[in-house]
Amino acid sequence: MDDRTSFVFTGVLIKEDEGYSALCLELDVASQGETVEEAKKNIIEAVTLYLETAIESNLPIIRPVQVKIIY
Repeated sequence: MDDRTSFVFTGVLIKEDEGYSALCLELDVASQGETVEEAKKNIIEAVTLYLETAIESNLPIIRPVQVKIIY
């Protein structure tokens, strides 16, 4: 049995003039790469480092987001 915890987050890749920007929406973590594959690899690494640091430091994993309601 695998004792690791799995997380599923949304990743967005945006084509830029030079390369790709990558963003994890739930964590507000960003990265970039020259190719789609590099941008994917880099955002996974950035999210992993963010989660490892948050868990080791006993910080919340998900950042609270302020909601502004305009009527």
